Formats: sequence, structure tokens, C-alpha cells
Amino acid sequence: MTIKTATLGGVATIEIARPEKKNALTIAMYQAMADALRAAAADPAVRAVLITGQPGIFTSGNDLEDFMRRPPGQGGSATEDSAVGQFMRALLDCDKPVVAAVTGAAIGIGTTMLLHCDFVYVSDEARLAMPFVGLGLVPEYASSLLLPQLMGARRAAEKLLLGDPFTPEQAVECGIANAVLPAGEVAGHARRVAERFNALPPGAVQEAKRLMRAPQREQVLAVIKTEGELFAQRLRSPEAMEAFQAFFQKRKPDFSTF
Repeated sequence: MTIKTATLGGVATIEIARPEKKNALTIAMYQAMADALRAAAADPAVRAVLITGQPGIFTSGNDLEDFMRRPPGQGGSATEDSAVGQFMRALLDCDKPVVAAVTGAAIGIGTTMLLHCDFVYVSDEARLAMPFVGLGLVPEYASSLLLPQLMGARRAAEKLLLGDPFTPEQAVECGIANAVLPAGEVAGHARRVAERFNALPPGAVQEAKRLMRAPQREQVLAVIKTEGELFAQRLRSPEAMEAFQAFFQKRKPDFSTF
């Protein structure tokens, strides 16, 4: 099993559990996470959701082999019908608090999903990066909108255009994360935060979250759709093919002829 789910003490936990592949996400894993988020949202016994990974790794992003065998659907369905799109929408639509425990490296969607969580706690060993452009792709999950808002256009360009990684401290500084904690304390602290919602009125919590998200919701959805359409196109581009081949051949890509 690569996605483990459990509900205990009012907290629905979604654990990415594929350490032998650095928690790389397959289509089946995206579907499992989407289903788990929808189930948690519908369960009155659940007061909060906790998303976590394994010691030393949150997720390395997409499993490229699986992704290339079954890329997101064509013509924009990457954001609507595909398992990836279902996960994105389920997280975006979850009206219960979502807490992320970033237990290590968070690459690609491992970082962009954090933009849609309510609380994010990162390990002091974490490394965050969004290497989309270097793979011949474009940013996704509204990161092209939200990241410049959080850290300004210049620093966002470093992260989205150059793919520069950033530290846990930088994640806190720009507002992606709440706090940096020792690696062994991240998961426990995140769970304690999630459990605090057992003592709060659930209706008020959910309405407050909706109010906080409402002003930008339609814009976020529109950007996700545009990004998804471009992402699907870029997956079939010669640049992406060269980047993926270089990845599998363990060499640097050569974009000099493009």
C-alpha cells in the first residue's frame, strides 16, 4: 500500500508511504488521496485532516515513469477528470482544516499542495523545490498565481523559472509554512494542531475557512485550469521529452538546439 489512511481522535490521516521510491506519486496514489479527502470531508466524526509522509521524505513529486505511461488527460481534463485533477480539487474543496507535516523533501506538487493546506509544519531537514520549467513543463496547482503573491515576483521567479530550492526557514519567511521543527517532532506537532479542532465548533471553523478562501476562489480555479491545459500540452513537447530522457539516462538535459 502506498497511501495509508486512518481516522483517530477526530483526525483523518493521509500518509504517503512509498519510501523505496522517495514517496513519488503515481496516478493510483493521487486517486487514493482524492478519495480519502472526500471521505474525510463527508465524515461528521472528522474535525481535521493531516497529510504526512515518511521520515526524511514528504514526496519527491510525480513518479515520472507512471506519469509518462498515463499522462493527465487531454484538452484540460488534467484539472477535471484525471486522478491528479481530482486530488487537486478535493484538497481545494475540503472545508475542514488541513494540516501538513512536511517530514523531509517536498518536490513539485509536494510543495504546491502546501499552498492549499491551512497549516504547514516543516522539518529542519526539509528541502522544497518546484523544478517544473527544468523538466520542460509549467507551474501547476495555481502556484504561478499564489507564489508571487506570497514572496513577490522576483523571488518567485527564482523558484518557478530557475527551479531554485528553498530552505524550511525560507518557507516560513514567505508564508508557505507556519514553523520549522526538529525532524522527529514534526508529525507529532502537526497532529496536536489537528486535534485542537476537536475542542472548537466545527460549523464555525468551516464557515471561517470558506470566508478566508472565498475572495480568491474563482481566480484560483481559473488559473489551475489554464495551467493544467498548458501542462498537458508541454508533456508532449520536445523539450519535455528531452528532459525526461535525460532524467532516466541520469544525464543533464541539452536544450541548446531548441
